[in-house]
Amino acid sequence: MSENPNPVFETLIGKAIAARENAYAPYSSFRVGAALMTKDGSIFTGCNIENAAFSPSNCAERTAIFKAVSEGARNFAAIAVAGWKDGAESGPAYPCGVCRQVMMEFCDPKSFLVIAASSDGSYETRPLEAIMPYAFGPSNLV
Repeated sequence: MSENPNPVFETLIGKAIAARENAYAPYSSFRVGAALMTKDGSIFTGCNIENAAFSPSNCAERTAIFKAVSEGARNFAAIAVAGWKDGAESGPAYPCGVCRQVMMEFCDPKSFLVIAASSDGSYETRPLEAIMPYAFGPSNLV
């Protein structure tokens, strides 16, 4: 929750909001930005990218994760997500189910934090395991 602001979280949210500006959302007008932080402090951003066929669209969170993975990063600490319709107020924007599943592939569900920002500047913070209970991940395949 945002009762005790955390400067690292505030920085990530700021970068997520900035990434939101690059969103390509001509169909939904629901623009989302994400800022993914590695355990060494590197930050990768992403935005949602829609497609007229909808299925080929990609969420901001997956854009950030795939960008980081494609550049060799693997140890993630947190992600901030900022998403709302242009001109509208919105509560916290949590990742969709597909993004949560991708996070399960690359993030420790106990320690990886999901920071969900609201349009008013407040935010909520939860570990991945809290928003993806009973998840299927790499440990299920061993």
